[in-house]
Amino acid sequence: MTDQELWKAIREDDPRAFAVLFEKHWSKIYTTAFSMLKDAEACSGIVHDIFLNLWIKREHLNIASFPAYLKAAARYHVYKYIKSLKASPIDYTDEPLSLEKAVSQNTGDERIRYMELENKVELYLKELPKRCQEIFILSRKENLSNEEIAKRLGISKRTVENQLTHALHHLRISMKDLIVVLILLEIMGR
Repeated sequence: MTDQELWKAIREDDPRAFAVLFEKHWSKIYTTAFSMLKDAEACSGIVHDIFLNLWIKREHLNIASFPAYLKAAARYHVYKYIKSLKASPIDYTDEPLSLEKAVSQNTGDERIRYMELENKVELYLKELPKRCQEIFILSRKENLSNEEIAKRLGISKRTVENQLTHALHHLRISMKDLIVVLILLEIMGR
């Protein structure tokens, strides 16, 4: 199907067409964002934000050229991300009584969903080779830089980058159906 045919189906609430469009274009958005940020995690978030916005605003958007629209959206989200890094909206006060009353909410359901998602990621990670798993864990859970991982494991920085790219690609492919379901659940929850 062409992009325009997929978009027409998406505007008629077809999640399968949305999944096809996502699979067709996510890597272009990721590449555009990564060329500017060099931050894999931020770029993945940008890709998901763009597609979430597409789904939410599908009834109102008129897109003539998907490649052009998505490239512009990627650049916009990158600039927005960079701007958010520069802003520091934290205000400190010596008078705790002057703070507004805290809003309490039950986050148990959110924690359960997070734990389930974390378990799924762990299962998908176990499908990777041991060295790739180890590099991913050092990067994402221990927050080591690529250089630190390379030194610790006695391998090149390029090998670390390749293994992280492989792991992220594997997770993205493994979780693509889950992402569509999460987006749909988010939409239905509103």
